[in-house]
Amino acid sequence: MNAATVVKPEVCAVISVTKLKNRTVKDLAEMARKKKVPGWHAMRKDELVHALARRARAEAARRAHTNGNGRSNGAAKNGKSGAKNGAKVRNPRVERRIQQIKARLAAAKDLSFKSVTEGNGHTRDRLVVMVRDPYWLHAYWELSQRSIERAKAAMGQHWHGARPVLRVDEVTRNGTTTSAKKFVRDIEIHGGVTNWYVDVQNPPKSYQLEIGYLSPGGKFFALARSNVVTTPLATAGDAFDKNWADVAKDFDRIYAMSGGYLEQDTNRELKEVFEERLQRPMGESMSDRFGPGAGNVGGRPREFNFKVDTELIVHGVTEPSARVTLRGEPVHLRPDGSFAVRFNLPDRRHVLPVVASSGDGGEQRTIVLAVDRNTKVMEPVMREPGE
Repeated sequence: MNAATVVKPEVCAVISVTKLKNRTVKDLAEMARKKKVPGWHAMRKDELVHALARRARAEAARRAHTNGNGRSNGAAKNGKSGAKNGAKVRNPRVERRIQQIKARLAAAKDLSFKSVTEGNGHTRDRLVVMVRDPYWLHAYWELSQRSIERAKAAMGQHWHGARPVLRVDEVTRNGTTTSAKKFVRDIEIHGGVTNWYVDVQNPPKSYQLEIGYLSPGGKFFALARSNVVTTPLATAGDAFDKNWADVAKDFDRIYAMSGGYLEQDTNRELKEVFEERLQRPMGESMSDRFGPGAGNVGGRPREFNFKVDTELIVHGVTEPSARVTLRGEPVHLRPDGSFAVRFNLPDRRHVLPVVASSGDGGEQRTIVLAVDRNTKVMEPVMREPGE
C-alpha cells in the first residue's frame, strides 16, 4: 500500500506530461493562468509543460495525503490547516455570547427557590393560592433545586423543549365530599420569581393550581399542587393593591376568601405562608386560644361554629347622565340615576371618596365617607352538660 501511494503521483505526472505536450501554447498558457502558475505569461511551451506537470504532481500528492492520515496530522501541526480541513474554530466573542444565552435560558427555566435567610439551604416544595378579588388570584411558590433536577430526569429527552407553567384547574363539587377538576389553561412563567397573578372569569368559582413543566408534546410534570380557593361574587370596590404590604392591611379578608378558616388540611401551607410573611398567628383553634378544654365536652371535640362578618352598602342618587366613582372605581347607575355598591368591610378605618361628574363635564361634586370597624371577640362561656 505504501509503495502504491508513493508511485501513484509519479504515474499521474508522466501521463500529464504526455498529454500536455500535445496541447498548443495558447492552451497551456490558459491552463497555467487558471492554476495560478507564477510567471506563466513569460514561459515557453517546454517550461509551461514542466510547470504544469509539477503542479499536477503536487496536487496528486496532496490528495493522497488527505485520503490517508494527512488531515489529522496536518491539523495537529498547523491549526490553520486543521480549521480549513476539519471543524471551524469559533470566535471567542461569539462563544461567550452563546454561553451567555445558554445561561439566560437556563435561569428562565429554573423555578427553584433562592432563599437568603435559610442557612441550611433546605426548601420544602409548596404552592399557595390566595384570592385577591373576584377576578384575580395570587399564586406563591417555593420549590427546591432537588425537585427541579427530579423533573429534568423524569422528562428525559422532553426536558430540552419543556416550559415552566402554572396549570389552572376549575374545581366543581358534587355534594360535600367529592369534587371534579376541569382544565382551564396553562400560564407560561419563568424563573427568578416566586409569585404570579392569575386572572380568572365568571365568579364565583373554585380553582386549584399546579406548577411544573410542560413539554412540546403536551407531557406535564407537576412539582406542587395548591390549596382550593373560591372567588367571591363580583361587586364594585373589590380591587386590591398587588403586594404583601397591602395583603397585611386586608389579611383577614384575603385569608378568609382563600379558604384559610376552613377545617381542611390542604390549607396548612396557606396558613404557614401568611404567618411567615405577616409575622402573626392566623386562624388559631379554640384550644390554642382558650386552653386545651375549650373545644371539647366530655373528651369529645365540639362542633360549634360561629362567625360574624360585616358588609357595607353605599347607595345614592344623581342625574342619570352623570358619572360616579367610588374609591376611583366606576359605579353603575340605574336608569333613574340611583346606585348601590356592596362590599366587604375589614377591621380598620375606611375612607371612601364618592365623586360625581355631570354629563357635560361642567361640574363635579365629592362626598367622603369615613367608616370605622372594630370587631371584638369575647371569650367563650363553657357550660357543663346539665347546667
